[in-house]
Amino acid sequence: MRLSLMTTAVLFFAGGHFVEAQKAKRDTTTQETKIDEVVVVAYGSQKKETLVGSNTEIKAKQFADRPITNIGQAIDGASPGVNVSTGTGQPGSAPSVQIRGIGSYNISSAPLYVVDGVIYTGSLSALNPNDIASFNILKDAASTSLYGSAAANGVILITTKSGRKGTDVLNFSMSTGYVGRSIPEYDRVNAAQYYPLIWEALRNGRLTSVPGTTVAAANAYASSNLISGVLKTNIYNVPDNLLVVNGILNPEAQLKYTDLDWQQPLMKTGFRQNYELNYSGGTNKTTYFASVSYTNELGYIIKSDFERFTAKLKADSQIKSWLKVGTSLNAVSTYGNNSVDGANNNAAYINPYRWTRFMGPIYSPYAHDPSTFANLYDISGNLMFDAGNARGADAAAGRNVIQETLLNKDISKNYYIISRAYAEAKIDQYLTISTNVGYDIRNNRRSTYGNKIIGDAAPAGSAEKTSILEQTLTFNQLLNYKRKFGKHNMEFLLGHENYKYQYEYLYGYKQGQVVDDNDELINFVTIRSLPSWTDNYRKESAFSRINYDFASKYLLSGSIRWDGSSRFKEDVRWHSFWSLGAGWRVKGEDFLLSSGTVSELKLRGSYGEVGNDNTNSYYMYQNTFDLGYNNGAEPGILFGYLADPKITWESNKQTDIGVDFGFLNNRISGSVEYYNRITDGLIFQVPVPVSAGVPNSYIYKNVGAMYNRGLEISLSGDVIKNENFQWSLNVNASTLKNQITKLSDGITEIINGTKKISVGHSVYDYWLRQWYGVDPADGSPLFLVADELAGTTASDIRTVNGTLVTTNLNKAKYDYSGTAIPDLFGSFGTSVSYKNWSLSAMFTYQLGGMTYDSNYASLMSSYSQGGALSTDILGRWTTPGQITDIPALNTSTYVSSNAASSRWLVKSDFISLRQASLAYSFNPKDIAQYGLTSFRILISGENLWSKTARKGLEPGQSFNGTASNRYTPSRIITIGFNVSF
Repeated sequence: MRLSLMTTAVLFFAGGHFVEAQKAKRDTTTQETKIDEVVVVAYGSQKKETLVGSNTEIKAKQFADRPITNIGQAIDGASPGVNVSTGTGQPGSAPSVQIRGIGSYNISSAPLYVVDGVIYTGSLSALNPNDIASFNILKDAASTSLYGSAAANGVILITTKSGRKGTDVLNFSMSTGYVGRSIPEYDRVNAAQYYPLIWEALRNGRLTSVPGTTVAAANAYASSNLISGVLKTNIYNVPDNLLVVNGILNPEAQLKYTDLDWQQPLMKTGFRQNYELNYSGGTNKTTYFASVSYTNELGYIIKSDFERFTAKLKADSQIKSWLKVGTSLNAVSTYGNNSVDGANNNAAYINPYRWTRFMGPIYSPYAHDPSTFANLYDISGNLMFDAGNARGADAAAGRNVIQETLLNKDISKNYYIISRAYAEAKIDQYLTISTNVGYDIRNNRRSTYGNKIIGDAAPAGSAEKTSILEQTLTFNQLLNYKRKFGKHNMEFLLGHENYKYQYEYLYGYKQGQVVDDNDELINFVTIRSLPSWTDNYRKESAFSRINYDFASKYLLSGSIRWDGSSRFKEDVRWHSFWSLGAGWRVKGEDFLLSSGTVSELKLRGSYGEVGNDNTNSYYMYQNTFDLGYNNGAEPGILFGYLADPKITWESNKQTDIGVDFGFLNNRISGSVEYYNRITDGLIFQVPVPVSAGVPNSYIYKNVGAMYNRGLEISLSGDVIKNENFQWSLNVNASTLKNQITKLSDGITEIINGTKKISVGHSVYDYWLRQWYGVDPADGSPLFLVADELAGTTASDIRTVNGTLVTTNLNKAKYDYSGTAIPDLFGSFGTSVSYKNWSLSAMFTYQLGGMTYDSNYASLMSSYSQGGALSTDILGRWTTPGQITDIPALNTSTYVSSNAASSRWLVKSDFISLRQASLAYSFNPKDIAQYGLTSFRILISGENLWSKTARKGLEPGQSFNGTASNRYTPSRIITIGFNVSF
């Protein structure tokens, strides 16, 4: 059969611009001319078949249908070896990303982001996902070492869209939909269950703490103190001392009011809308792409909104046959209404997520008439809030988090300019010289207001203003030499790069509001703080890379980079980073070249070293001082941080071995990789003795080493592939083992909360009291006895079922208790299309690992003065001989019952339907009469379903396994369309 093939062009990004792989227009009776697939690499592009590094490409079509605000959400599940936290539900927030484990401990483990060939340090929320053509995840040293000291934690290359030669295209898309909560709340007892439980704790506590007390006397004590002494509020229509009789709620009791739900006034139905207009095209010499977009997401929590405007212009022009230039300019404005101070998500009184979860079910957020119990309204007809004066000590007495959330303000405004430019001169057929410059500027303005009616700022009121100006300038020059000698192919790259970062900070804090409804600083009378400073960071680099292949079968690659960082002292400021890689493309051998079964087979390996200097301090080698303190009538000065003049780079040495394969014309394809990543010279914040007289009690030092090792597997396949029906499946899986291998300077261990860092263990291994269970005889909470106390006798040490246990926290054994690191994590997905319909879905999963569920621990208190309780508390010990794992309610033992221990560890296993979409594309012939080239409608969702070990648990919220009282992730469901002209 004779086929006529149209001319097609495929564009690929290369060092700030696009290169073109052309398929010849010809007639053939055999097969199409092969197109060499090109992928983005550090400072350029390379044929995929000659890569020796680990480079995962994610194309725009894989996330184009998703209602995401942040490109970080598209990374989740996209590649093996990449772990992504779920992020918060705060609109515009970004998830955290780890590539191949824990890069460091006290300094950043985040990957480096590179946008259109230039390092990018701004917020990912400033990037419009619809402007992105692809991103590439670089994981091993062969792929990342050319970025040197910035690449220890992997690199994510982001390539934005460009125009294409040919017909101009105008595209418009919009979507709108629902935003709600994706993680259900923990089950908690209601008011009728709550009063008897607290009564029981008081009764049991009296029996324990006052020997000789009769049961009748203890009952009477509990009844008389339940309201007046502890809970302060009785929402039933019976006398306080008759509310609970012998542990049972008075059957005559009727509720005075029922508006007891604190989460209902905090939450709302959120809304998301997105509009995108872009125009692209080009001539033989110039291509262009322009876009504008608007995104508005109203969160499901009151006063949590995000708004973004973006405008982008990008152009590439072949000015001369030997000279090509290009530029892009991206302007972004974002507005965020933050529901709570993100730096204080666990603060006792300002955190609405904490208090709406832990508020006892007997308190109303609203005020009621003491006689009629009806709601009270202010002069404007709004419900009045309860000030909390009649609440227990654990129920935020004197506060109302709903009212404070409504009255307080936390507004952030960000303005970005992201600019790129390049020029490329082709000296001859082998030699090309290019230069790239990137200038990014971000101005962050944050305004917070504390009302003067209730809360921390009352009665004066307060206002804070923060202005941050960040500027980055990157300038590099590249010389690239490519030469082919028969079957020998060689490429040589030589480059220089200068990077400059400046951070300017200005903050003002005043109290004493004069005029209502004005939160500008001029309206406040007392200055409490007014600091400002400027930080500067510079890095100078030179680098080189050589790639060689013979007939695209035998592959070699080597690179080296010299970095100098202003974060270190002159004599340790410079360091070299390098890599070597090799590969054997077995498919290119004669014995496989004509195989119809094996379409790709490549073995590859690499070893190299990269570095990390990404600390939150620019002056680790210098003593710092805090100014602005008064010493009587004279200005004062205090020590800030002590210096270590010898501190230098963390080094990251990585070995990578992999195999890439494809079968049946790549209908089945995948890869298997093993990596061993060794970090040496770990930068720790080492505690400083109090006697040193330094208020910040740590010093940065290189004190340790650790490794991350793992296996990564990815597999994809076209199950069915014909003209009308296509069905594909994909899956990836990763393992990770992390271990500290060295601590120096006399440091044997570092205990931090629920973790202990020591040689032979992971930084995410738990170090906790060892929970044994509940004594069936009396319901006491029991712990294993510390090893050094074995053989001793005491009233608080006993033997239960042959095991030595204690009720005394100070005698409990501490030991390692599992890890937060999962045994296996990854994703799987499917894509189905039938004629004009298409359906896709992706699940993420995690097997193994433990979460320390502090939220559940608070709800399982054996005694509470007004705090909420889990329904699991109903299974508590009540009768001698009863077998249960929940101790008796008791005011005398609740401290030990609820102390940090292995009791609160829960499996982190989960499976989540992260995203799904359904779309219909109209036939181009049917819409051509309307001047349309394509029209597509779709419905799409994010965070649609999840299954965890416990209702309310969110195991993916952090890498270290800790649970916090935070804005849980949003479920988003949108409907929209895309039309092209």
